Amino acid sequence: MRRSICYCDPSQALAGEEGTWKFVYTTAQNLEKGACLKFDLLSKGREIDWELPSHDPKSKSNIIYGIINEKDILHAKPVDVPNQFAPQFAFTLTSDLKAGTSFTVVMGPSPKLTALQAKKATGNTSQNLTQRRRHFLLYVDAKGDGNFADPEIFTMDVKGNHLDRIRIITPSFVTKNKRFDIVIRFEDQFGNLTSNAPEDTLVELTYEQLRENLNWKLFVPETGFVTLPNFYFNEVGTYRIQLENLKTKEMYYSSPMKSFAHDEKNLLWGLLHGESERMDSLDNVENCLRHMRDEQAMNFYASSSFDSAEETPEDGWKAIAQNIGEFNETDRFITYLGSQWMGEKTKEGLRQFINLKDNKALMRYKDSKSNTLKKIYKISNPKDFISIPSFTMGKGSDYDFSDFNPEYEKVVEIYNAWGSSECTAKEGNPLPINGPTKGGVKENAKGSVLAALKRNCRFGFVAGGLDDRGIYANLFDAGQDQYPPGLTAILADEHTRESIFQALHNRSCYATTGKRILLGFYISGSRMGEEISTQTKPGLVINRHISGFVSGTSNVKLIEILRNGEVIQTFEPNAHNFEYTYDDMVDLKEHMIKSKDSSPFVFYYVRVTQDDHNMAWSSPIWIDFVEATKAAKKSSKK
Repeated sequence: MRRSICYCDPSQALAGEEGTWKFVYTTAQNLEKGACLKFDLLSKGREIDWELPSHDPKSKSNIIYGIINEKDILHAKPVDVPNQFAPQFAFTLTSDLKAGTSFTVVMGPSPKLTALQAKKATGNTSQNLTQRRRHFLLYVDAKGDGNFADPEIFTMDVKGNHLDRIRIITPSFVTKNKRFDIVIRFEDQFGNLTSNAPEDTLVELTYEQLRENLNWKLFVPETGFVTLPNFYFNEVGTYRIQLENLKTKEMYYSSPMKSFAHDEKNLLWGLLHGESERMDSLDNVENCLRHMRDEQAMNFYASSSFDSAEETPEDGWKAIAQNIGEFNETDRFITYLGSQWMGEKTKEGLRQFINLKDNKALMRYKDSKSNTLKKIYKISNPKDFISIPSFTMGKGSDYDFSDFNPEYEKVVEIYNAWGSSECTAKEGNPLPINGPTKGGVKENAKGSVLAALKRNCRFGFVAGGLDDRGIYANLFDAGQDQYPPGLTAILADEHTRESIFQALHNRSCYATTGKRILLGFYISGSRMGEEISTQTKPGLVINRHISGFVSGTSNVKLIEILRNGEVIQTFEPNAHNFEYTYDDMVDLKEHMIKSKDSSPFVFYYVRVTQDDHNMAWSSPIWIDFVEATKAAKKSSKK
């Protein structure tokens, strides 16, 4: 039995390439005049997707049309498809098409143009994302009676475009004389792996403080990436791997790496809440996880779909849970099953739930057993469940911390791509939540993280990434102010699921606006996220010795030490690396915040700003004041 033939001309495209694309269908059956063929690009209309063509016959550029009998032109008619952004394009045959002859769909300049005119006109642009066997569908109604058979499938490989940049993936913390690996990624302008470079391209690898007789020269590999093993630094300090393209003389640098004399905690990077412009986690959670692990080089990642049945049906949740379990890999990529839950405005707000264990049921607001936070906390265990207040200053999803639960709310999202909830714009927030009155989101001061800290709510800081789902779905089109996707840094004893989760419980983490800024913050030897007391360290009443370090991904413009939300010391390094110390010698009693439920306290944290406007926030350190007489009485009772 004869079968229809489908092929693309050309058979492959470069990511983001403009061209003329032909999809040739040779029919295995006779198609009568009036038969209908519908072409589907399977595009979602995003910037990264295949460009949608015009169907207007008067257009000169980027038009879609059909060809039969190798010469007759058919104009396309758009057909809307329910729950699909892009239309299908329908062609009605104006004459019979015999078996063994071809029908061709073309996307490119208008067929009415001369060859010279066509060169000046624009064609159709391929998707920005590399993909093997990218599908296009053709539905055929042989008799024109509305009965379409299963679609015919065209496949095209989309490959990486010309080499545009080189990315160097390194660990952030290493130990002197202890070996580690680095990964070199050769990428096109869209971030795809590529080997599309001139044959004589040669890359030289060196790093700061490297002896002159030790360097490497690399060719661009077919795979587009190479792993280099057994690096080590024989001195403590801060390093950056640097690459030079010897052909173009361009220089590329890794994020900073800090070498310690002895084993230090693992500094791990990832997202507990966030999506990617390139991969939709619900449509293809496996590809999303691969993207976060391999292309974004994250050390951990949590799913964060919204709890509604419309966005996350049960089968979708099962697929997410299954892939989260399969991708979790110690010492490589840690995954968590997470979801977003929107509760009562102001009182509960928006939450990102993180589960330590796999295969947990999705907490849905519409279910009676999980329609309040109190019910959820009652059936949960703080040892394997964290509730992260998110976008707390976003009006409509705000949370005023009046029912703050320290058992479950160990960390707070201080920043995501839609703004910072640290404080209000009037209080100096450089990344405020701001949008138009209609369709946008304004800030609500009740959700201020700083205000909550002053009321003795104790939590660490994490950052969220980009999100266009749930409550964020309309912000793109509304013109909401948008910032870079954030990153969370976690200081964990081991690169395991349990250790990272415990680090969150200990508030051993900090937030950035997406850059891998190294940030250390200590008060009298205590780390960020810790609570210390004048009872055990009486000298804190007189002096708080603050120290730390910052290594930026670009020039560090400003380092601010804040006490109770007020800046008490600033440094302007004008350098990539800076170690700071400061002795806060004011009388502690004069700056304590009184609390009804606990001892008076003060809190400190550090805020970093780079020349490129990227920022980082350390988690706070708290000091509880216990008077000497009270401390002595407690001691004598013991």
